[in-house]
Amino acid sequence: MNFHGSDFYDDNSNFEKYMQRRQWQENANDTLEKPVIWQLLGEVLDRHVLDLGSGDAGFGVELLEKGCAAYVGIEGSRNMVKAATNQLMDYNHGSVLHMRMEDYTYPSDAYDVVISRLALHYLEDIETVFHSIHQTLKPNGRFVFSVEHPVITSTLQPSGTRTNWVVDNYFIEGYREQQWLGGTVHKYHRTIEDYFNAMQEAGFIVERLRESKPVREHFASDETYERRRRIPLFLFLAGRKQD
Repeated sequence: MNFHGSDFYDDNSNFEKYMQRRQWQENANDTLEKPVIWQLLGEVLDRHVLDLGSGDAGFGVELLEKGCAAYVGIEGSRNMVKAATNQLMDYNHGSVLHMRMEDYTYPSDAYDVVISRLALHYLEDIETVFHSIHQTLKPNGRFVFSVEHPVITSTLQPSGTRTNWVVDNYFIEGYREQQWLGGTVHKYHRTIEDYFNAMQEAGFIVERLRESKPVREHFASDETYERRRRIPLFLFLAGRKQD
């Protein structure tokens, strides 16, 4: 079957495989992606946070534990929303809405922080979403996101341990197919420049650009650490709405 974004996780087999994968000791989300997201976010105490493509809201729980005033997740997968609802059950100021981020009605000047972790690379039209994010942020509000690195989306190939990467058609924007967890996933390839320009055109001051350079202390094995030094898996951008 072919999947775009959140519907991939509404296949029960894919959902179970993904959740098992996230439990791996050295999964890339926890060793490479999340540490950078925390660095870019900085202080979250008393912040109102919107999370686009929030998954099972595990990160939402972490934000609430660190004192954010309110957390709202937007998630298109029914399976993920069910898992998120269970995760947030004990938190009065945490909630998740079942809808695509493209369909959310973004209230004006409502949030201090908008985050999106590894979800925007499924979208063709990020420009409209970025403008909506800019609108929903309060003055001086911040937008922090991660995506699969364009070096990766330009070299998508069947799953398994990769031994080489050949960047091809880098400047040709569009959907690429990837075989992952037994299904075919479509991810939208665009360049680093495309992401940067989309941020600026939406009105953001781009404050930081990061890549997923590994830090040794996050890895249990030298082998995995050395393998992660070969290629950037993720791209991060952080921007601010002017007051």
